[in-house]
Amino acid sequence: MPLIETALARVPEPLRARLIKHRELLKFAVVGGICFVVTNLVNYALKLTILNTKPVTALAIAVVIATIVSYILNREWSFRTRGGRERHHEAALFFLISGIGVGLNSLPLYVSRYLLHLQVPRVSLLVQEIADFGMGMILGTVLAMVFRLWAFKKWVFPQADARPRVVRGWGRPRRATGGADERAA
Repeated sequence: MPLIETALARVPEPLRARLIKHRELLKFAVVGGICFVVTNLVNYALKLTILNTKPVTALAIAVVIATIVSYILNREWSFRTRGGRERHHEAALFFLISGIGVGLNSLPLYVSRYLLHLQVPRVSLLVQEIADFGMGMILGTVLAMVFRLWAFKKWVFPQADARPRVVRGWGRPRRATGGADERAA
C-alpha cells in the first residue's frame, strides 16, 4: 500500500475527505518536506566545511540540489497526472520558476546577514545561526514554496488530468478507471 494511502487510512473520515480532495497539495507538501531536509543537509555540510564564510552561496547551492530532487519527485508523483506541455518546455519552465524560487529563498538570509548585520562579530554565533535558520531556512523556504506551488500549477503543469493516472500494483501497470480507491492515490 503506498505511503499516502497508508497515512490517509489512519485519518478520521471528515479530514480524510478534505485531504483526498487536496491530494496534490498534500503530495507537494511531502515533496517539500523531503527537499527541506535535503536543503538543510547540504546547506550545513557546505557551511561547516568549504563555504563557512559564504552562507548565502551555501544556501543557494543547497537549494539548487534540492530543486533537482524536487523536479523529479513533483513530475513523477505530485503532479504526475498534470501536463499540457512537452517535457523539455515543462523542464525549462520548472527550472526557470525554481531559479526565481532560489532568489526568493536566499533573499531573507541576505537581508538578515548583510542589511541587518546579524553575523559574528556583531552578534554571537548562536544568534547568527538562529537568524540564518529562521530567515533562510524557514521564511525563505515558505516564500519560495508558496510562489512555486502557484507557478507550477499555472505554467509548468497547467492541465489537470493531461496524463492518464497509472495504477501500480502486482503485475503490469494499468490505467485507472476512476474508482474511489484510485482517486485517493
